[in-house]
Amino acid sequence: MNLPDLSLINARPWLELGFECVLAILLGLLLHKLLYRIALRLSSGFVMPRSLVTQGRRPMQLLLPLLLIQIVIGSAVDSFSLIKPLHHILSIALLAILTFLCIRLVKGVAEGVIGLYPADVADNLRARSIHTQSRVLSRIVMFVVGLVGLASILMTFPGVRQIGASLLASAGMAGLVAGIAARPVLGNLIAGLQIALTQPIRIDDVLIVEGEWGKVEEITGSYVVIRIWDERRLIVPLEWFIQHPFQNWTRSTSELIGSVFLWVDYAMPLEPLRKELERVCSADADWDGRVCVLQVTDTTERSMQLRALVSAGDASSAWDLRCRVREALVAFIQQGYVDYLPRIRASVRNSADPASA
Repeated sequence: MNLPDLSLINARPWLELGFECVLAILLGLLLHKLLYRIALRLSSGFVMPRSLVTQGRRPMQLLLPLLLIQIVIGSAVDSFSLIKPLHHILSIALLAILTFLCIRLVKGVAEGVIGLYPADVADNLRARSIHTQSRVLSRIVMFVVGLVGLASILMTFPGVRQIGASLLASAGMAGLVAGIAARPVLGNLIAGLQIALTQPIRIDDVLIVEGEWGKVEEITGSYVVIRIWDERRLIVPLEWFIQHPFQNWTRSTSELIGSVFLWVDYAMPLEPLRKELERVCSADADWDGRVCVLQVTDTTERSMQLRALVSAGDASSAWDLRCRVREALVAFIQQGYVDYLPRIRASVRNSADPASA
């Protein structure tokens, strides 16, 4: 008599379990697709809910099938071989996806807040402040969430728990070493929190750092990216802004006063030059109408220094306005008062002249 194939009988429960898991995955994906479309329709026209739905799409696409697989595996017979390791693997995957979901939701909140305050407007000071706070604080929260998620995953391993207990028992030297090793990370983390709360710099602020003029392009959890005027990028650690002085040209407002210096002869009449300065400023679109002044600021034995002050709405406009004013004033002097440019005066006497003896 032929006996039935016992290996096939023993494998049948696993085949059934595998088939149920495949059905759970398909059902989870179908459910996610349906719920995602409903959520998109309900969040239409709302910035914050739409951002949360968009950012949460990918982790939810993984979470729903995994939850259904957890239900299927939970109903399986515990006598199955390898069922306990499978439970452990699914628990780790669930913790990882939940951490991923929390990180994406934090990012969604930040992007939603940024979307509520667009920065492409004339007076964007408040918007830039909110953008900076949202980006820096969200990165700090995402770092903490990721750290908690990683710790939760590691705590599912008994060996790691024992290592952690032994480390806590000898926390003296270990804590000192860990503190020294993590000082740059923690220092930048604390500096990022200070920058987010006190806001010495913001996104799109104009700064002078290490002698370089540029705009704040990005603030990460550990460094600041400054886009310099010639398209280079200056990378500065967050701690640097807490420990060193720097210039912020847009701290309270983007309006600036620019200066143009000229050296002319003492005989140069100032009134025509003042009128020319007023004419140039009035015809320039970058002049904001606040300041247009010509003054004598210094003198030497050969010439006098003139300073023209002009105002503009932002740093880039002020720079362009200063260049055009400088060119216009130099051209005006060259055309009508070329004899009054700085010169060296000398007196030549004939050595044979008795009067010179």
